[in-house]
Amino acid sequence: MSSRRKLWHILGPVIIAGALLAGGLVIPWHYGPLSQSTVNRAAVSMSPDVFLGERIKRQAVSDGYVPFMGSSELSRMDPLHPSVLATKYKRNYRPLLMGAPGTQSLTQFLSSQTLLAHKAPSKVVFIVSPQWFTPKGQQASAFDYYYSPLDTIVWLQHAHNTAANRYAAQRILSMPSGKNGGVIADALLRIAAGQKLTTNQRRLLAIRRQILTNEDALFSRFQLRNNLPRIDKAAKQLPAHDNVQELTQRANELGKAGTRGNELGIDSHFFRERLGHGQLGRLRGSQSGYDYRQSPEYSDLELVLNQFAEHNTQVLFVIPPVNGRWARYTGLSQSMMQQTVAKIKYQLSSQGFNHVLDLSRDGDEQYFMQDTIHLGWRGWLAVDGAVKPFLEQKQVEPQYNIQNRFLTKTWQQTLSPTGVGTHGQQ
Repeated sequence: MSSRRKLWHILGPVIIAGALLAGGLVIPWHYGPLSQSTVNRAAVSMSPDVFLGERIKRQAVSDGYVPFMGSSELSRMDPLHPSVLATKYKRNYRPLLMGAPGTQSLTQFLSSQTLLAHKAPSKVVFIVSPQWFTPKGQQASAFDYYYSPLDTIVWLQHAHNTAANRYAAQRILSMPSGKNGGVIADALLRIAAGQKLTTNQRRLLAIRRQILTNEDALFSRFQLRNNLPRIDKAAKQLPAHDNVQELTQRANELGKAGTRGNELGIDSHFFRERLGHGQLGRLRGSQSGYDYRQSPEYSDLELVLNQFAEHNTQVLFVIPPVNGRWARYTGLSQSMMQQTVAKIKYQLSSQGFNHVLDLSRDGDEQYFMQDTIHLGWRGWLAVDGAVKPFLEQKQVEPQYNIQNRFLTKTWQQTLSPTGVGTHGQQ
C-alpha cells in the first residue's frame, strides 16, 4: 500500500467527519421545543450560554417568562429574591434572569437582539446600577467575556443608518472582540460609517448566523447551572402566605441572622471572605474620588432605551442604593451619587420611561443590603413591592420620545441635568 493511501486511511475518516459536521452546521435545522424542566432550569441558571444564545431565551419569553436584566445583583438568591418569591407563591410571572457580574448596558443591548428578533417581551425589569457609570464605562474584559457574535450578527442584519446604530457600531468596535471579528468587524465598520452592508457581507453573515444558531440549539442546554435546588431551599424559608407583613418580619429575621459579627451590616460570609483578614482597614476612604456623573455608559444605556422603544416594551427600571455605612467608610460622596441618579432618571423620564423605582436613598435601611452594593433581604422585598403590581396589572401604553442627544459626548460629560438644553444630533 502506498504511503499516500496509508495517509488517507488514517486521515480520511477525520476529514470526512469534519466535512459532514461543517455541512451539518450550515444546514437550517428545525428543532422541537425544549422541555419545560430545561427552560425552568435555564431561567435561573445565569449561565453565559443563556445570556449569549437564542433558543432558550426565545422559548422562555414565548412561555411567558419576564426578562430581569441587570448584573451581579441577580445572582444574590436569598429567600426574598424575585425568582424565589415567584416560585414560592406561584405568581403569574416567572423571571428570566439575564445578567452576571460585568454585564452592563452595552452587553444587555446586544443580548436583547436575539430576544427581540422573534417575539419581543411586552414587559421587562431592568436593574441599572450607578456603579456602571464610571469614566470609562463598560470594561473591555467583561464585554469580551460576554460578547455574542450571534447577537451581533442579528443586529447587523437589521441595522439601518441611524444615529443609534452608528454609535452602537463604534462602541462595539472600540472593544477587542469587536475589532477581531472578520466579516463581523468589516460589517461594523460599514454601519459605523453610515453605509449599507454589501451583498457579500450579508451572504457571509447569514452563513455564520446559521452555524452559530445550530451550535446554540445543539449545545446550550447542556451547560446550564442548576440553581433550582438553591431556589427551592430558599423558598422553604418563607412564610406560607404571600403577605407583606409576614414577609417583612421574615426579612428582618434573615437579615439579623445573616449580618452578625460586623459593624457594616454586611452578610457575614461576604465580610469574612472579602473584607476580613485586615483588608477592611485598607479600604477606608478608598472611594472618596469616585465620580459616576460623566461616562459613556449614559449613551450605552440609550441604546437599550432605543430597543425598548422600538418594540414598545414596558420597562420597570430599578435603581439600587449603596450600603450607607459602607459609603461613609469608603468616603463615597452621597451628593455625587444623587446627582448621578438624577441624571439617569432625567434621561429615562424625558423619553417616556416613567416606571422607575428609585431606591438610592435607602442604603441606611436595616437589612436592605446584603453586602456593599447588592440588594439583600428587605431590599428585594422593596423591589417586589413595585415588580409585582407592574407585572401582574395592566399598564398604560407607553408614549416614548427617543432623543439622539443622549448619544452625544455632550450628554456623557454633562454633570447635572438641571438646565440641559437640546443638543445637536450625533
